[in-house]
Amino acid sequence: MSGITLFLCGDVMTGRGIDQILAHPVGPRIFEPYVTDARDYVALAERANGALERPVEPGYIWGDALAELARVAPDARIVNLETAVTTSETPRPKGINYRMHPENIGCLTAAGIDCCVLANNHVLDWGYDGLEETLRTLEDAAIRYAGAGRTLAAARAPAVIPVPGGVRVLVFGLGSASSGIGRQWGAAEGRPGVHLLDDLSARTVRDIGAGVAQVKRPGDIAVASIHWGGNWGYEIPTEHQTFARALIEQAGVDLVHGHSSHHAKGIEVYREKLILYGCGDFLNDYEGIGGQQGFRGDLGLMYFPRLDPSSGRLLGLAMTPTRIRNLRVNLASRDEAAWLEAMLNREGAPFGTGAMRDARNRLALRWDRMDAARDA
Repeated sequence: MSGITLFLCGDVMTGRGIDQILAHPVGPRIFEPYVTDARDYVALAERANGALERPVEPGYIWGDALAELARVAPDARIVNLETAVTTSETPRPKGINYRMHPENIGCLTAAGIDCCVLANNHVLDWGYDGLEETLRTLEDAAIRYAGAGRTLAAARAPAVIPVPGGVRVLVFGLGSASSGIGRQWGAAEGRPGVHLLDDLSARTVRDIGAGVAQVKRPGDIAVASIHWGGNWGYEIPTEHQTFARALIEQAGVDLVHGHSSHHAKGIEVYREKLILYGCGDFLNDYEGIGGQQGFRGDLGLMYFPRLDPSSGRLLGLAMTPTRIRNLRVNLASRDEAAWLEAMLNREGAPFGTGAMRDARNRLALRWDRMDAARDA
């Protein structure tokens, strides 16, 4: 087998304005300091880029990404779903509460999503009832999930995705309080919730490694999908780098899929394994909102890593640049792809990585394979 290919991306936020343009929106009332109607986010997007016909078809929000997924045909499709899927009317008093109507679940099945990671700071926006309905809706749609559950054991358990050749992709969902996840959201004995890490210490690495060892078989690929850090800024905290490397070196993890930042960050290849420190937002309803424009949070990437199933070694990483416009995913323009290329080269330089752009504006990761081999 020449390798398996995954699809990974940044945060997928199908609540609030996105939910409102789909066929079965929840009630529009929200509880933010300055906005009380989710339809206002649709109005902002329309003011910026033109009127939208509503309701849209379930696959609309993925836009050009659907053709890219068909072209690449990845073996497993994994996203961080940063919203509750519920009709609950009891929001947590946290200021921003995302929810999507369960009858809009077709927007996830339309893209063939195999696994939703739920260890994030929005899945419990509508309380435990909202979490239960989220889990039940995903189960009914035959979409696997990781990082949250009805019990502590379930929250820690990986999603298991079988792929051709007898290989399995194991997705472990991990959440850090640094991303805004409240400590009370952590699953515990007798309490549902998310897989919230106590810290990023060596002891936590050992605990995760023990969980990986219980499940991982020869030929399996283990993905640690972790929600960590703040929304803005390119700096990779030393603690994050140490933790990600330890997951690879000591815990049996083959790929680290980081998210929470609203923009993509630099990439590392360590011991021939891929570390995505921050994948940015892939789909949200921030269109038309000012602030932080220098980070180009409207730009994203479809990450298509190809891995050796016998070792988890990175064989290559193709990336398709995207832009959020009209509340959907669009292919980035030539200039936008060049901006992402330059950012990856600048931010990847400390790790010895960068990007190369082809005539179709697609990117490929470049890295010093000699250094990667020496790390091993």
